[in-house]
Amino acid sequence: MTAGDPQLSTPLLPPATGAWRPGDPVGGRRFVEVFAVDPLALEAGGSIGGRGQPPVTVAYETFGMLNVAKDNAVLVLHALTGDSHVVGPEGPGHPTAGWWEAIVGPGKAIDTDRFFVIAPNVLGGCQGTTGPSSDGPDGRPWGSRFPTITIRDQVAVEIALVEALGISRLFAVVGGSMGGMRAIEWALLDPARVERMVVLACGAAATAEQIALSAVQREAVRSDQGFNGGDYYDAAAGAGPWRGLGVARRLGQITYRTREELRERFGREPQIGEDPLRGGRYRVESYLDHHAEKLDWRFDANSYLHLSRAMDHHDVGRGRGGVRSALARIDIPTTIVGFDSDRLYRLDEQERLASGIGESATLIALSSPFGHDAFLLEAEAMAPHLARALSSQGRSTR
Repeated sequence: MTAGDPQLSTPLLPPATGAWRPGDPVGGRRFVEVFAVDPLALEAGGSIGGRGQPPVTVAYETFGMLNVAKDNAVLVLHALTGDSHVVGPEGPGHPTAGWWEAIVGPGKAIDTDRFFVIAPNVLGGCQGTTGPSSDGPDGRPWGSRFPTITIRDQVAVEIALVEALGISRLFAVVGGSMGGMRAIEWALLDPARVERMVVLACGAAATAEQIALSAVQREAVRSDQGFNGGDYYDAAAGAGPWRGLGVARRLGQITYRTREELRERFGREPQIGEDPLRGGRYRVESYLDHHAEKLDWRFDANSYLHLSRAMDHHDVGRGRGGVRSALARIDIPTTIVGFDSDRLYRLDEQERLASGIGESATLIALSSPFGHDAFLLEAEAMAPHLARALSSQGRSTR
């Protein structure tokens, strides 16, 4: 193994699910229960929470201090396989270190000496917020019974969280990829509460190509014999759908990076100590194996299905007269960041977002070799733009 070519050597088979479960170490998580009395009516039909069902639990973490006026809160929204652990080390309760350490913290672009950062785990997720691995009405994991959810349903839960924290106005909402989708929906579902927003590496609606790539990944999960139709939570270690989830992650990882980066980083080199002509791997295969194994230990296959499907359903124009009509309603100061090498959420999608929002929008186009993952990795390039977005004047009236 060499630098830049990670490889895990975990001697144990992955658990049936990488989900956080009650009784596991809490880490930095806090919990709020919402929709305990009245259920959340889901956009696709049905409901969750309310009398007769478990309330919706939201796991979240906070960084910095809420000021007396309660007007310095910044909501940071994670992407598909992210969670509430934006900042902090790997350790009990958190299988990985914070995913935006270079952006959030004292003196950083999202300055926790100035802002109170709230980072929730999303509805349908698997790191403490209600999702398929959570207990349903009968005390057993929801599994195959978990309902269809959309980005708008996720935002409804986030709105309930912010209300439960007693915050009437957010200084900013910031999100990338799936988190960016939710940020846009915040601006449409509860605009009076949002002073400004930052949207990174996403579009106004899922494209046919994005849906197609997502569909192949979900089929990989469902095709795993260990998936058992979504009801695998009682399976022994190694018997869950970790192989299918790993295949889905491998494909996803290819779309997150670029051809040029993979060529420069790995080329056709064999993995150290292995001969591809005799059954060994190339270095790029080891890289994909590494990311697959990491996800198997920290994520839930059902959550992968439901969250990726929610991203397929993303369309800000649904029921609002179309995308352009919906975007024209947004009058919140908006910074939109895109990357020239992103082949999953291409830069022209951010250009259309900015054009649709109009004068309230500022488009930042950055160059990077890292593709879609640039919004996680290009801290130095993004930092001045994020800091400027959070220092700009918001709307002066309500």
